[in-house]
Amino acid sequence: MSNVLLARMGEITLKGLNRGSFEVQLKNNLKYRLKKFGSLKIFQNQSRIWIEPAEEDNPYFASENDAKEIMKAVTQVFGIVSVSLARKFEGGFDEIVSNTKEYVTELLENNPDYKTFKVESKRGNKAFPMNSPEICTELGYQILVNFPDLKVDVKKPDFIINVEIREYNYIYSGKMMAHRGLPVGTSGKGMLLLSGGIDSPVAGFMMASRGMPLEAVYFHSYPYTSEQALQKVIDLAKIVSGFSGRMKLHVVNFTQIQLDMYKNSPQEMLTITMRRVMLQIAERLALKNNCKCLITGESLGQVASQTLEAIQATNEVVKMPVLRPLIGMDKQATCDISRQIGAFETSILPYEDCCTVFVAKHPKTHPHPEDVALAEKDLDIEAMVEAGVNGTEVIEINPFD
Repeated sequence: MSNVLLARMGEITLKGLNRGSFEVQLKNNLKYRLKKFGSLKIFQNQSRIWIEPAEEDNPYFASENDAKEIMKAVTQVFGIVSVSLARKFEGGFDEIVSNTKEYVTELLENNPDYKTFKVESKRGNKAFPMNSPEICTELGYQILVNFPDLKVDVKKPDFIINVEIREYNYIYSGKMMAHRGLPVGTSGKGMLLLSGGIDSPVAGFMMASRGMPLEAVYFHSYPYTSEQALQKVIDLAKIVSGFSGRMKLHVVNFTQIQLDMYKNSPQEMLTITMRRVMLQIAERLALKNNCKCLITGESLGQVASQTLEAIQATNEVVKMPVLRPLIGMDKQATCDISRQIGAFETSILPYEDCCTVFVAKHPKTHPHPEDVALAEKDLDIEAMVEAGVNGTEVIEINPFD
């Protein structure tokens, strides 16, 4: 008997003729994400992906406790619904009974408060002489005989014994839930406008969950924003790339551009003008790097620059689609996701970005086209955009190397 990981696919199973390409991408993403865990064999059967160690002494498969790190890594790969550590063995029903007795003995030693159980079975191998209900009934009886302190509870059991009959037999109990979604690499690439706040890393996570590889752009206004603020954004990029895979972080030198705006644009329009220039710079960088869209963390009505009029004013300067996955979410929902992906504590570190340093005291919340034209009449927007693109540094982000 050996330990293996059983990972369950979700939305991919609903795909039609292109399902195979999604499965190949998912397996490739798993290989990339799990390469630090030693030599592994990864293969797919129906709606399951099986992950086995190529060598018997792989420490990450020794026990449930030892497997937590690799199981967590599997849950960070979009396309996976959940993962379990399973026992793999050969044989008929007698071998299922003997291996189940051994498995339940270990389970109760580690969980002495368990009093009730349930058996669930999947028979993928139709040549097996018992069907699923018969396996559940007979195996449940054997557990009751060998563990008289246990009782059956089919509604709310303390633990469930899962048995799967395929080319081999598998026993497991419990699962670690994953983030679902589609494998990264099955959609076109997007350019994420990444700040040091809570919203934009969550927006990147959500688009990666739809299969989208990411690059990111950050607008840095040193010395008005510190090197600590830049490091904070790098750390956030690493967190997001833990789900999306390696990415490029484009750091735009934004200081002089913001100073020119501050001197030559009405104060109440600074936020709108700044956002318009940012989107144009981001679009140029996106086009140079084969990105198909821009992604922002905006939520409707959350701040002055996120009213419908303000969004329209910023949208009109770019031709590329601007995706806003948080547009209908409130702040608490975004914070909940930020905590789930491990970004929240980094996002709230007290290092300001360019959007907070140069914020207007009384920003215009419902700008009209004439307000925008007046705000930009003394600005050389094209020169600003060119300067931003040319003054960009690229940082390679790869959390797995």
